[in-house]
Amino acid sequence: MPVLRGELRMNEPLARYTSWRVGGPARRLYRPADADDLVDFLRQLDPRESLLWIGLGSNLLVGDEGFAGTVILTQGCLTGMELRPEHRVWAEAGASCAKFARFASRHDLVGVEFLAGIPGTMGGALAMNAGAWGSETWPHVRRVWTIDRCGSVREREAGDYVPGYREVAGPEGEWFLAVELQLVPGDGAAGMERMRTLLDRRAQTQPIGLPSCGSVFRNPPGDHAARLIESQGLKGHRIGGAQVSEKHANFILNTGDATASDIARLISHVQDAVERQTGIRLIPEVRRIAGEFS
Repeated sequence: MPVLRGELRMNEPLARYTSWRVGGPARRLYRPADADDLVDFLRQLDPRESLLWIGLGSNLLVGDEGFAGTVILTQGCLTGMELRPEHRVWAEAGASCAKFARFASRHDLVGVEFLAGIPGTMGGALAMNAGAWGSETWPHVRRVWTIDRCGSVREREAGDYVPGYREVAGPEGEWFLAVELQLVPGDGAAGMERMRTLLDRRAQTQPIGLPSCGSVFRNPPGDHAARLIESQGLKGHRIGGAQVSEKHANFILNTGDATASDIARLISHVQDAVERQTGIRLIPEVRRIAGEFS
């Protein structure tokens, strides 16, 4: 068996790796040294073991009981990026969206400035079809590389996937390992300025400084989740240490001592309150790993 070169931790608290700063322990957590090391790790792992992939831990609610399996952590690894011919940029799944956007602008490639405001990795952006300010990830995707449970790597074309609003359908049992995006040449300095403008707008309209996951709910067709939540007088509403932001109603904050259960209960309360008055059941963007909402 190849010698593993990554970092293995046992009974590791996942609150350290989620943007909400909540979540119980993982039975095992592995941060691979690189893609080859990840292949070796997966080939040695018991095929019955449950897997959870965590990038920057945004849009993820891990229950207080934790995860009785193995977490593959890409924070601080799988972060490679490179410029390719014909205005393409390749990036590994652990590269942050913000760094990718800046990398593109530094090479006078434009169209993905919106990624500067996405608090996640490129792998997460692919899995969620992340978007902001009217733009989304998948229209720029040319091809991806995936890895399966047995450590087999595949190259797939963008046409193998069907992107939707904050989701993408594709081959099951595979995780994104890298991506190549097709960009267009432009004024990189102007792109950087656009990123600064978008980030300033984000700071003015969204809560900064307390742990959150970003937007909690998808916007229903023709409306905004934040408007619906605010219309029910829920800004500032608390359950335990979880609070609906008073600045942006589609954010739920950990005010310092929230548990995953507090957050899950508040999500359910918001869903129920909005549905009672409007008939609209808000759908969470958040991926749940155990918990109480659906």
